Amino acid sequence: MEDQRCPCGSGDVLGGCCGPLIAGSPAPTAERLMRSRYTAFSLGDTAYLRASWHGSTRPPVVDLEPGLRWRRLLIIDRVAGGPFDREGVVEFEAFWQQGDERGSLRERSRFVREGRRWLYLDGEVQ
Repeated sequence: MEDQRCPCGSGDVLGGCCGPLIAGSPAPTAERLMRSRYTAFSLGDTAYLRASWHGSTRPPVVDLEPGLRWRRLLIIDRVAGGPFDREGVVEFEAFWQQGDERGSLRERSRFVREGRRWLYLDGEVQ
């Protein structure tokens, strides 16, 4: 699986992209964390989704929609969120399929960095 294309759409393989982040390496930027969270959604990794969610906004359980397949990720905008920033914003559109239905989710997500770790804080659906 590590040699398959990463679901985040970077063009790299999972083992050289989001795989190490999901395994516990810190994301260097807010965008990389957002991409790894998209990958975790597409792989059904709720443990990583919880671990990468800020404790002040983290839900007790992350429920995934059965049969929902995440198909593609598009980064629309990013504000700050670099290696030396404390906060960042990433706006994205994630395309999904469930049976014969297709659609997308567009969100402007906020991230905070605590120490070396970026965490998802919250998002506003567009």
